[in-house]
Amino acid sequence: MQVPPVLLQDTPLIAPAANDPTTITAARRPANYQPSIWNHDFVKSLKSDFAGEVYTKRAEKLKEYVRRMFDDKANNGLSSSSTSLLKLINTIQRLGVSYHFDDEIKGALDTITLTIKDNDVSIEGDDKDLFTTALRFRLLRQHGYEISQDVFKSFQEEMRSSSDDFMKPCICEDVEGMLSLYEASFYAFEGEEILDEAQEFTGRHLKEYLKNKEGINSTSTPKHLCNHKQLVSHALDLPLHLRVPRIEARWFIDTYEQMMQEDMDPLLLEFAKLDFNMIQATYHEELKYVSRWWKELGFTETLCYARDRWVENFFWSVGYKFEAKYGHYRIQMTKLNCLITTIDDIYDVYGSLDELKLFTDAVDRWDDSMVGALPDYMKIGFLALYNTTNEIACDILKKHGQDVLGYLRTSWAALCKSYLVEAKWYYSGYKPTLEEFLNNGWISITGSVLPTHTYVLLGYETIDDEALECLKNYSSDLVRWSFMILRLLNDLATSTEELKRGDVTKSIQCYMHHTGVSESIAREHIKNQISDMWKKINKDQSASRSIFPRSFVETILNINRITHFFYHYGDGHGVPNRETKDWVTSIVIEPIPLLI
Repeated sequence: MQVPPVLLQDTPLIAPAANDPTTITAARRPANYQPSIWNHDFVKSLKSDFAGEVYTKRAEKLKEYVRRMFDDKANNGLSSSSTSLLKLINTIQRLGVSYHFDDEIKGALDTITLTIKDNDVSIEGDDKDLFTTALRFRLLRQHGYEISQDVFKSFQEEMRSSSDDFMKPCICEDVEGMLSLYEASFYAFEGEEILDEAQEFTGRHLKEYLKNKEGINSTSTPKHLCNHKQLVSHALDLPLHLRVPRIEARWFIDTYEQMMQEDMDPLLLEFAKLDFNMIQATYHEELKYVSRWWKELGFTETLCYARDRWVENFFWSVGYKFEAKYGHYRIQMTKLNCLITTIDDIYDVYGSLDELKLFTDAVDRWDDSMVGALPDYMKIGFLALYNTTNEIACDILKKHGQDVLGYLRTSWAALCKSYLVEAKWYYSGYKPTLEEFLNNGWISITGSVLPTHTYVLLGYETIDDEALECLKNYSSDLVRWSFMILRLLNDLATSTEELKRGDVTKSIQCYMHHTGVSESIAREHIKNQISDMWKKINKDQSASRSIFPRSFVETILNINRITHFFYHYGDGHGVPNRETKDWVTSIVIEPIPLLI
């Protein structure tokens, strides 16, 4: 299957003027998006010193040092070292270097799981240690192991005599234990009331702890108290389960460096910094490639109404998979993100309904001969989509001998059809129920395109047809719930501005319209929906039998997490803010200071 790229001849690729009656069947809606805050020449000038052999050799030595840390703790016997071993796993995960030690982590967690079963739920000596019990619970659930919420029963008041607190009174004084339990509670399944109560209890008391520790950052304050406050504030802002691994690593490296000497290993810190900078060096080269591709595509000049977000779209892909070996995946997903952003703007703010029907039909038929029927401004968008997708499919055919073009085409057709449904709702004035909106909305937020392309681009030796059929037929609950969360997060952050631009009614307005509640109540309902969906995901991703590889499951979760990041304080994608720029700079552009 060799599909040659389709080229435009002498067609002018300029969006038609808004007052041109020959090309417009309905008034164009103004987008007024901000221009890109990133400069191509600046990206072209990026250079890292951390790609040299001297750094590679040093990193290998440090990696062996960390590996010996695992061996030492494992050889000391589980009963005496489980807490220190769990702490090590947690620390290297938060520092962003755990991918080097997958085998060691699996071996440790396998052993811990067997010990739990042998001791009937708890590990002897740990049943009164809330910190260790909660940390062990969180790590096991994170990695897909079975563990019951019943491990926390011993921490409940026997008779629940207190009407205020269900936990033992002394737990309120254990800040580390409460924080550990708070983080663990976000791995709850539906119906796990112990964890629901624990989250409410610990969240309330941790907020009270912060309130009582205001002004604690003074130079006279003990270092461990400052560190506790920083960790608690970080968790209450967004729990670890919902954080992007690469962004968390950059934050935690600085936090770890400030810890007390007995809690911080300087060689482990050096390894985390060096590994971070070495991976960042690969990002520089990838971003340079994306810059050249985006400039050659010419969207900025020819589709001036659309968002110019090529750097932000690369940052999304870093959130999906950060490790150096996934560079090809990041580049291809950045291309897709750029195409999705542009096509979304065509449907949301620029195209007339008749034009959108033509575009949807062209994508559905996957027929380049239909380009001539499209308005001039749509031609470049369609051909970029057509050529990019065909190139991906051809590359996979060469590498794996499998033809996946049909699945990729179908995913794009589903996306465009979902966009068209929303456009019809807008032009007809129809207000769907929340259920109707979400059944279409999880597809329109890329629930067909991103999972399908992720699966074929992650580099598996064998691409399983059963997995592709599962994605094509929307049979994966993990994918469905994940992208419903994406939809709701997007709506919470962007709906007000999008409605001002004349966009379709979003989930918040759908719920308000059909229930008669206020916007604040509707927003709270949407947030509760997100929480419930995470519980469904927690259950589904922990299932021992799945047709999807663990790395695919983790990537879907990371797509969810990077969405939390971009929309946590507003629309960080459509309206790039200072916080987004600072994080892009710290993750992609600027290395961590390090002396070797």
